[in-house]
Amino acid sequence: MSALSGKRVTVAGLGRFGGGIAAARWLAGEGATVLVTDRAPAEKLKDSVAALADVAVQYRLGEHQEADFTSAALVVASPAIPPTNPFLAAARRAGVPVTTEIRLFVERCPATIVGVTGTKGKSTTTALLHRMLSAKYPTHVGGNLGGSLLPKLGQIRPTDLVVLELSSYMLHYLGEIGWRPHVGLVTIVAQDHLDWHGGAAAYVRAKQNLVRFMRPDDVAVLNHDDPGAMAFSTVSQAKVVTYGRDAPRQFALKLPGAHNQLNAQAAFAAAQQLGVTFEQAQAAVADFPGLPHRLQLVHESPRGVRYYNDSIATIPEAAVAALESFPPNSVLQIVGGHDKHLPLKAMANALVERAKATLCVGATGKAIATMIGESTFQGGAVAYDCGDLAAAVKVAREIAMPGDVVLLSTGCASYDQFVNFEERGDRFAALAREDA
Repeated sequence: MSALSGKRVTVAGLGRFGGGIAAARWLAGEGATVLVTDRAPAEKLKDSVAALADVAVQYRLGEHQEADFTSAALVVASPAIPPTNPFLAAARRAGVPVTTEIRLFVERCPATIVGVTGTKGKSTTTALLHRMLSAKYPTHVGGNLGGSLLPKLGQIRPTDLVVLELSSYMLHYLGEIGWRPHVGLVTIVAQDHLDWHGGAAAYVRAKQNLVRFMRPDDVAVLNHDDPGAMAFSTVSQAKVVTYGRDAPRQFALKLPGAHNQLNAQAAFAAAQQLGVTFEQAQAAVADFPGLPHRLQLVHESPRGVRYYNDSIATIPEAAVAALESFPPNSVLQIVGGHDKHLPLKAMANALVERAKATLCVGATGKAIATMIGESTFQGGAVAYDCGDLAAAVKVAREIAMPGDVVLLSTGCASYDQFVNFEERGDRFAALAREDA
């Protein structure tokens, strides 16, 4: 009998995109009495509720009530809920343990785990690493990429491998139990999610939990081109292996951009630690088309204008990396969005020097357009203050020439005009396909 059988468990945060669905389903399967609570109203969560139609769970939607947290035997919180949340704080004061879906999984996973984190590049790197490892071992992928592995626990064997993409939110909570993977891979480390963590230092500390509790027989795989990633070596006892752009053997990839070559080198550096050869790795990734919203070619017009959806680029460094994936003076780049209070000047400078035109949208659009307009760089890209995505695509369609690239890579979050970056990317793709 499961230790959770008959226990009252509160799942905090159902989400509109499946965040709590797997946890609620698994907990019910373990015999727990499950209450799902979310501040969003039922009409906004109807798809998630429908996904649990065959599961015996109770709901508290449109609000949280403190008693649901303080009277439970366990609270399973969405990692998007910060630990300072008053309802989680109330649970802890009442002596109720607070956990997360990813923690439930790693505490029970019988297989060797490889963890991947970073500010950008971690999803593509995780996908590439999954392919490389699958060439040699039965390999499962989950975390931020691939969804919850909780329902697959019964299928995972001790001889398998598990690759987990881990966000700073997930790692914050995993740090509370001193968890470690056997191999931990770090891409690049910049600034992000500062509101959730309370500052840049706390964000980096959470990320460093990936390697903080490693032992000398574990391996930390770090990007030697990135000082932020290399700093992880100072908090870990693990063996350190590095990778970078200067790798002696380069991968033949379908994916554009030097940053995707770096992602492939990162994945191989980790896979090599588990016995994968370069030839096996190359064969595994040769036909990889990329992930949605990550430099994804979504349309090519009859005139030869290509439209790339890189909506995942929610920090300035990622937008610059996307810009540099194409020849100078060929990119009409859509930038701007929700203001995360990150420095935008370096991105503006790169756009001035390299883009053909910059199409500014959202809450930060005017500020970026002003930065570009004030540049002293001669012959630099013209900035258009478009306001919203539809207007930006319309302008791009009017001024793009054959061979040009229209690139959605905003350097900003989407929350000012969209629910999330996926919705923004899907809207861009739909607008792009109108160029027929």
